[in-house]
This record gives sequence, structure tokens and C-alpha cells, in this order.
Amino acid sequence: MGKAARDQSARDRIKAQREEQRRKERLKRVATITTVAVLALGAVGAGWWYAANGSKPEEATQALAPITVAADGSVVMSVAGVEKPVLDVYEDFQCPACKALEETSGATIKNLAAEGKVKVVYHPITIFAQEMSGGVTRGNSVRAGAAARCVPGGAPWSKFHDRLFKEQPSETAEGFKPADMVAWGKEAGVTDPGFATCVTGQQKASEHTAFSAKILQEAKLGGTPTLKLNGTEMGNDVAFKPADLRKAILDAAK
Repeated sequence: MGKAARDQSARDRIKAQREEQRRKERLKRVATITTVAVLALGAVGAGWWYAANGSKPEEATQALAPITVAADGSVVMSVAGVEKPVLDVYEDFQCPACKALEETSGATIKNLAAEGKVKVVYHPITIFAQEMSGGVTRGNSVRAGAAARCVPGGAPWSKFHDRLFKEQPSETAEGFKPADMVAWGKEAGVTDPGFATCVTGQQKASEHTAFSAKILQEAKLGGTPTLKLNGTEMGNDVAFKPADLRKAILDAAK
């Protein structure tokens, strides 16, 4: 075999190796997306099943524990002096299972915080690594998460948080439009003069996506929603049953 032929053969091998590597990377990305989707859909099914067959949701009281936004974007809901137990809530505003959890156990979480029985830390994140369902899910999630960061804290944050879940679009429709979120924020009682500009300009989007990546890596989340009590992940059989969730938290507070 001549030198030219050998060189061509080597180039062909290198080209084939690169194509194979790219194929493996594509398969890996598809597998990751599929895993997230399956986990999310599984959580949706589990969430609705437990909501239907578990204890009924509590009625939310008028009381609300103080709410402060931390520097990294996580949100603490806790009565002064309450440091334990800690309930970490990892959620995505575009995640249907997270909406199901909010509708089922959201009032229990808020009530227990107001009673001084638990320190709640919300971690609003974007779980979708890439666009899915027609290319709108990640965009919806990022817009909502960034908008929530524009709320300074207090009761308006909780009301805005709840409104985002109430208005959650389907996974195939574009939603969480900036003009709508500005209106929802005002209805929630947000008075910060920079709120509208922050939302419409998506000024917190990069912070939100960076925070999401950091949390997904550090917390080792398999999906959303995820509840962790004192660092230990809770199963759906507890998270979606308000009475059992209340008992678990009260037991941890003893």
C-alpha cells in the first residue's frame, strides 16, 4: 500500500472514530433527556395517585412565616429562631408533578412553617437540560424561575410562587409570558419599582440557570419535585400525603 493510500486510510479511520464518538454523545444526550422525562412523568403519576388516595390537603391558614430570599436565590420560610428541622423543597415551575405536590401538600408545608415547626427552604430550579415538547418547556421554566427571583421576598413571593403553579402552561405550549407575570406579581402585592423591568428583561435568567446547574449537581437530584428532610430525601408516599408529611416533620422536630 502506497503512502497516499495509507494516509487516506488513516484519515478514514479518524473520521469514523469521530463520527462514532458524536453518535455516542447524541445517544447519551437523548438518554439523559429521556430519563428526566420518565422521572417527571413517573412523579406526575405517583403524585396524582397519592393525592387521590392519601389524606386530603390541609386548609392554608392566614398566618405565614417570614420569607427571605437568600443571595443564591433560594428562599427561606421560617419563624425567627427556628433552625431545625429543615425541609428543602426542590421544584420547577414548569413541572406538572411539582404543581401536583403544591396542590396536595403545599398548604401543609406553609402551615408547619407558620407554626414554627420547620424551616422551609425553597429551591426553584429548571430541571430540563434541553428543550423538550416542541421546544418550549425549558424556556417556560427559565422565564418563570427568573421572574420569581425578581420578587424581593415576603408574602408577595409566596403568592407569586403559588400563582405561577396555578397558571402553569401545558408542556407543549409557550407560557409564562413576561407581561402576564408582571400582572400576576402586581396582583400578588409586589411593589418593588424594578420588578416589571426585571421580569420583562429577564434580568435574572442567567443567575437562575447557573443556580439550577449548581443545585442539580450538589443535591444529586433525580427529578422534581424532591423534598429532603434534614438532608434525607422523602418518598412520594410521604410527600404527597399531607397527614404523613406533617407527622414526619413533627417527629423530626422532637
